[in-house]
Amino acid sequence: MTDEHRSSLLPDEPLPAEVPLRPRRKGIYILPNLFTVAALFGGFYGIVMAMNGRFEQSAIGIFAAMVLDSLDGRVARMTNTQSAFGEQMDSLADMVSFGAAPALIVYVWALSGLGKLGWIAAFVYCACAALRLARFNTNIGVIDKRWFQGLPSPAAAALVVGFIWVMDDAGIRGATRIDWLAWGAFALTLYAGLTMVTNVPFYSFKDINLRKSVPFVVVVAIALAIALVTIHPPLVLFAVFCAYGVSGYVVYAWRKRKGKPVSVIAVSTDEPDEAGLHR
Repeated sequence: MTDEHRSSLLPDEPLPAEVPLRPRRKGIYILPNLFTVAALFGGFYGIVMAMNGRFEQSAIGIFAAMVLDSLDGRVARMTNTQSAFGEQMDSLADMVSFGAAPALIVYVWALSGLGKLGWIAAFVYCACAALRLARFNTNIGVIDKRWFQGLPSPAAAALVVGFIWVMDDAGIRGATRIDWLAWGAFALTLYAGLTMVTNVPFYSFKDINLRKSVPFVVVVAIALAIALVTIHPPLVLFAVFCAYGVSGYVVYAWRKRKGKPVSVIAVSTDEPDEAGLHR
């Protein structure tokens, strides 16, 4: 092969550099996030209804948000659509629906009549909800999944809003001018808020496997529970969450008495700067 022939086979110009590939854009799973957005709407709806003095609808909005919040994670796991975006979205929705919304609702319903103490109690509840959610996200890798560290924010919201629902059903549309009722709402708001940031263990029900077969009597018990709730939803639901709201202290006292560990942290942490979050 001659030099002229060989040179004709070589390109006259250098090949262009390879164009870097664009990173693939991550999508968002619509099904679990649809439940999360619906739960967020329930909290927002509760606030709007409270501003208009319709506290029954306000309570229904918060309880609906609770149901939807309990479903989004299960739907994500069942459909294998978990994502970091979904986790962050769920925390932000919880802060609105179970942190800011109950605080504003109880303030409009009763605490505004107490002046400065009223809005301080509402703020303490809201701040404790934020702290509880932040601690939950921090401890998610070391917590015993069978237990919550402190009262979960949906149950705290159910305590506060459930009390309002019961009183509204009894014909009390607002408690700003009823001293004993306003102070009762004040005490309950502080109790719910501060219990969220304690280390008291509350059963999480996360070890219940819905895919497993159960005895027939369990289905009958579920049907009876639904029938019991329908008898008088405000009173029954409030009573259930009152029992749950004190159950953690009962478990804590029982474990202390038996000499058993009361911490719900499953393993130790290697982060000394955050040791206080894990005890």
